[in-house]
Amino acid sequence: MTKSRFGVMVLLALSVSASLALATGRAEAASTEAIPSHPALTDRFVFELGAYYSKASTAASLGPSGGGTGVVVDFENTLGLEDRNVSAIGGFAWRMSERWRLEVEYFSLNRDATRTLAADVTWGDQTFTAGSTVNSAFDFSDLRVGVGYSFFKRRDKELGAGVGLHVSGIKASLQSSGIGAESTDVLAPLPVLSFFGAFALTNEWAVRMRMDWLSLNYDIYSGDFRSTAIDVLYQPFRNVGFGLGLRSYVLDVEVDDTDWRGRARTVFTGPAAFMTASF
Repeated sequence: MTKSRFGVMVLLALSVSASLALATGRAEAASTEAIPSHPALTDRFVFELGAYYSKASTAASLGPSGGGTGVVVDFENTLGLEDRNVSAIGGFAWRMSERWRLEVEYFSLNRDATRTLAADVTWGDQTFTAGSTVNSAFDFSDLRVGVGYSFFKRRDKELGAGVGLHVSGIKASLQSSGIGAESTDVLAPLPVLSFFGAFALTNEWAVRMRMDWLSLNYDIYSGDFRSTAIDVLYQPFRNVGFGLGLRSYVLDVEVDDTDWRGRARTVFTGPAAFMTASF
């Protein structure tokens, strides 16, 4: 083989190799570009602030000081509390590493009403008789703190589990002129198991979900707690986005304490709209 022919073959081989490398690079780039990258799955810090339009259902009992659990009172139907309300909701998430995260979320709802009773209502040591005008209030707050680990993590999707704490606060009171007043409150730290997931549809659109669950019988508390959230996220700007979703909180707990001996079941369900800032 002459040197000229050998040189031609070397040049041809180099050209083919270069062409294959270029084609492979373009294919890999195209594949990478086809996978969406949404800030909700990549940014380290996320702040959220919005409004929660909830439908509430509340039933509670307060036993007399001498013992017993008392009679369950429906705070919406019997005492006239509004069942549709708007409250602020806010949250923060810190992606500590590729798979570990810390989340905080808070919302509260304070309601009060005045109604003339159609039937007797017993609350604690007080019996509010039919025909009396009763001022009632029911305040609820929930602070969620959780740590999660993504056992499945890709640029455009993740699934994970974690543990957390819902610190739920309840304060309930009834008061009527000429009869008296009775109030009680409890702050219940409730440990929960969490499951979460997120999926990027495009670079701007994503969906996510979270579920917290607890069934407990410890110390002065016994009962169940469930919380779910499903959100659609839209982030048209690099650091600012918007979200719309559904939230559900179900707390059904019995308390045996000197401040509250009785039961509380409160349910909140409805849509939430919020703005996000991430970086």
